[in-house]
Amino acid sequence: MALGDYIHRAFYAACLKMGAHQTITNINTNNNNNTNGSYPNSGGGWSGPKGGDITISKPSQHIIQQSAVNINNNGDIIAQFTINLPARGRTILGLRAVDIFQNSLPALFQQLLLYTSLHAQKLQHHILSIADQQWLRNYALPHKDLVAFIPNGAILPRVSGVDDRPMNYHRPTNHATTLESAESAAAAVAVPFRSPPQFEITFHLPNTQTAITGMGVPKGITLLVGGGFHGKSTLLQALQVGIYDKLPGDGREFCVCHPTAAKIRAEDGRAVTSVNITPFIDNLPFGKSTLDFSTMDASGSTSQAANIIEALEVGSKLLLIDEDTCATNFMIRDEKMMRLVAPDKEPITPFIRKVRSLYKEMNVSCILVIGGSGDYFDVADHVLVMDSYTCHDVTQKAKQIVNEMSSSLPPSAESASIPFGDITPRYIHGSALKPSNHKVKTLSQSKIAYGGIDIDIAGLEQVISTYQTNFISSAMQIISSFSEDGKDMTLQQVVNKLESILDADGLDAMTPGQFHGGLARARALDVAGAINRFRRDNALRQRPL
Repeated sequence: MALGDYIHRAFYAACLKMGAHQTITNINTNNNNNTNGSYPNSGGGWSGPKGGDITISKPSQHIIQQSAVNINNNGDIIAQFTINLPARGRTILGLRAVDIFQNSLPALFQQLLLYTSLHAQKLQHHILSIADQQWLRNYALPHKDLVAFIPNGAILPRVSGVDDRPMNYHRPTNHATTLESAESAAAAVAVPFRSPPQFEITFHLPNTQTAITGMGVPKGITLLVGGGFHGKSTLLQALQVGIYDKLPGDGREFCVCHPTAAKIRAEDGRAVTSVNITPFIDNLPFGKSTLDFSTMDASGSTSQAANIIEALEVGSKLLLIDEDTCATNFMIRDEKMMRLVAPDKEPITPFIRKVRSLYKEMNVSCILVIGGSGDYFDVADHVLVMDSYTCHDVTQKAKQIVNEMSSSLPPSAESASIPFGDITPRYIHGSALKPSNHKVKTLSQSKIAYGGIDIDIAGLEQVISTYQTNFISSAMQIISSFSEDGKDMTLQQVVNKLESILDADGLDAMTPGQFHGGLARARALDVAGAINRFRRDNALRQRPL
């Protein structure tokens, strides 16, 4: 995967360098075999020559298994890209097309697909860095009973919400003369991460043969607290993509977390199908049961409850929660409200009363950004404060506050832990996923048109590219054939089978008989998340047919 990723990036950079409407003269100016002359960029309107460009899917800051360039079991390099054949109006420019295939492509392949043409030292560093990130996530974290790690010196802030590159952390040399320019200068400075001494741990990386030191987040319940704009959410956002390896130089290399980490949020209006949400919501008005709950328009609290149950159903062992994107009444309910609204009139059991039992009973850890409720101190194992983008351990101070207040006030029922409850497995009948009109199209990174039904996956924040959305839509079509023998499978069994197919046959198994260079592998957890949001009755059920 690492070698394919490196070649993919080099291929994409070469395509950009060539530019549209370019030929071999843009790759190798010393080549004299151009049979049709040089073709500079040209417009010319409808009658002008167009095309001739070579394109490949755009790589991101993350290293993800993708179909654009991969290495098969025989060691063959397979590149899937697009050539926009040249034309002038409705006339095909045949000689120019010949030139592309005879000259441009061979030169491109010589540059990118021969080891002697690549930068050996950079290639080796790329491969070893990725191997060490995978070792850290999959071996070192569980060996040390950690769920996350952030290295010292990591640059966590990004350029912007639409630019995932690292923020420039070198202070500008020019002096700000206005308030506006001062704010801009401050915004351009990213503070390198530094672990609190109490959480600092060192790992010796086996591939690069170097040591790396940073903050290890232990299993259990960890709170990230602090004032607004001090870096709490930035840290959590870095952790939620810690399931992916990073490009060397990204700033978040070796910022890793448990591979099954699930970002949880409220999603008003999402569909929920046949989920047992009784661990959080029960005793609805008019006796409506939540043991087998379905709705096409979930509320904030109901959707957040479903999101947690669905993540646990397919094996998540780490929940990442930011109170900014949560339903307040799901997270906490203070004592004044408990006195005003009797317990038998409130169907929601707040998360604060379940988070402790979730860890004790199921070994599921939580990292929560909390800025508005100190009651979570009662249930936390660790408390970290972000202060001007620097991280400090305040666990003992938080526990001291809890002890001082408990000595002067009666015990709080608000944060008292209670048993979590049951996770009911659901079955999926493959035919329910067959697109009704056989038309499937990725509309955007967050939306799929699937047989006339739009699937909104905006709530799956760990899906980070349109190519992963392409993969999810293809995976759902493959899954639709899993139970054609008449036997339903649980959702967990379905995604496990999908993973086995991918591990054995690669991404080509998602588009049999086709060439598709626009796929990037998404996790089984995210494929299940898309199925959970599919708005078709009986796609999922708690009992097999």
